[in-house]
Amino acid sequence: MYKFQIRQFSGLPNSISKEPTFTNPTISGSFGKRNRNPIPIPHRTIPEPKGQDLDFVNVVSSHLIHSDWAKLNPLSTGLTAFRVKHILLKIQKDYVLSLEFFNWVAARNPNAHTLETHSMILHILTKYRKFKSAEFISKKILVSGSIDLPSKLFEAILYSYRLCDSSPRVFDSLFKTFAHLKKFRNATNMFCQMKEYGFFPTVESCNAYLSSLLDLHRADVALAFYREMQRCRISPNVYTLNMVMAAYCKSGKLESAVEVLKEMESMGCSPSVVSYNTLIAGHCDKGLMSSALKFKNLMAKNGLHPTVVTFNTLIDGFCKAGKLQEANRVFSEMKATNVAPNTVTYNSLINGYSQAGNSEMGTRLFEEMSKNRVNADILTYNALILGLCKEGKTKKAAYLVKELDAKHFVPNASTFSALIVGQCVRKNADRAFQLCQSMIRSGHHPDEQTLKTLISSFCGNRDFEGAVQVLEEMLERSIALDSGILSDLCLGLHRCGKEELVKSVCGKLEARRLMPQGFDMAKKLSTLD
Repeated sequence: MYKFQIRQFSGLPNSISKEPTFTNPTISGSFGKRNRNPIPIPHRTIPEPKGQDLDFVNVVSSHLIHSDWAKLNPLSTGLTAFRVKHILLKIQKDYVLSLEFFNWVAARNPNAHTLETHSMILHILTKYRKFKSAEFISKKILVSGSIDLPSKLFEAILYSYRLCDSSPRVFDSLFKTFAHLKKFRNATNMFCQMKEYGFFPTVESCNAYLSSLLDLHRADVALAFYREMQRCRISPNVYTLNMVMAAYCKSGKLESAVEVLKEMESMGCSPSVVSYNTLIAGHCDKGLMSSALKFKNLMAKNGLHPTVVTFNTLIDGFCKAGKLQEANRVFSEMKATNVAPNTVTYNSLINGYSQAGNSEMGTRLFEEMSKNRVNADILTYNALILGLCKEGKTKKAAYLVKELDAKHFVPNASTFSALIVGQCVRKNADRAFQLCQSMIRSGHHPDEQTLKTLISSFCGNRDFEGAVQVLEEMLERSIALDSGILSDLCLGLHRCGKEELVKSVCGKLEARRLMPQGFDMAKKLSTLD
């Protein structure tokens, strides 16, 4: 019997705490080059059925071929893993029948299934390119299994590979399943093990892995894996390169992202709308709006038409940069080119005007939105409420909050934060604090900026004890005060003769290591004496 020894590979933990090196210490030479001397696929046979086993296999196979399920059902109690494997081998040329039998066994006598029977159905399905069915079965095994199950499943597939006259796509399918399940350590190990035996995942499966990494904001690992693809000569397609550009943009390496665009043609890929949108988004995120516009113009020059995503990205970028005139110019161009604005478009503009303290323009856009039958969402209302609250128009904001209920929208943390800002603008710190408590009771938590605004409001009203109440909430959440607000609070308490409260506040901040660096309260108080 062939003795198979699994090799140990370096891999990533599921949480991916650091960038992988994709190196294999057990093999000499560079991992990045294709393995010129792959390990031979082990060939394991199983004993031929005899006697009752043979009769059982033949009878069940006959009933299966004739779809005589009524006669099959009473036989389910006689199923064993050995018999199931031989029946699958006998009917493997009919993948539909094989899958029906596999599922029937799972329903009638699940104990007859082992990793070997699962590996056999995976061979059959992938050989006939039924990858979705194969992935469904793989997921069912892996999701509920133990930590060492992935390596055992790989071993079972490897042992039965020649027995089932399989194809390399069986390994590719398992690699893609790990990618979709976001089991990155297993996917990395799978990649290494495949290479050991001379197999490589398809570019589509590599794309699934890259996509999952980007979903979890692991651009660094995605770029490391792309470098491995290059070293292993796995040819990328336009989807791969778009994700690589996205990874560079998320890493702040815009020049590298642009280089990928320039090299696409030489790699046999034509840039798509998504390619340009990715670069536009990357430059907008960095506030490089003139460069973002250049890529939009380059897109048109190369015969590609900007989409709603292109315009929305530019509008949002200009709004966040406070350049509302430019945002409006892009908005006008969008409508002129018959690209219909959507909810995201209007939300960006309304929020931009609200942040700039122009609630009137935000209201006009909201009316235009309704006129054009574009659905508003909670973000739309939050932006409108914020705009009104920043101008102290809390009654109008309250009317919109009531409208939320009629629209079946649930107020969220941003809704409460906007209302708190409104009360602070009106110097009604007590009401703002009540809203803050309502916010917490509703299961939402005020962010750092909201709590700082509240403290500043209490300090502005010379209600320093109220400010301390808010500070207690900040301490609970381990949020540090900046030195300016803390100075106002402590000086205010000192003027009110509340020296003990000043000591208590500073003591609690020091105990939690939240005291601003270089802050010396004693020195500040001495200047007043």
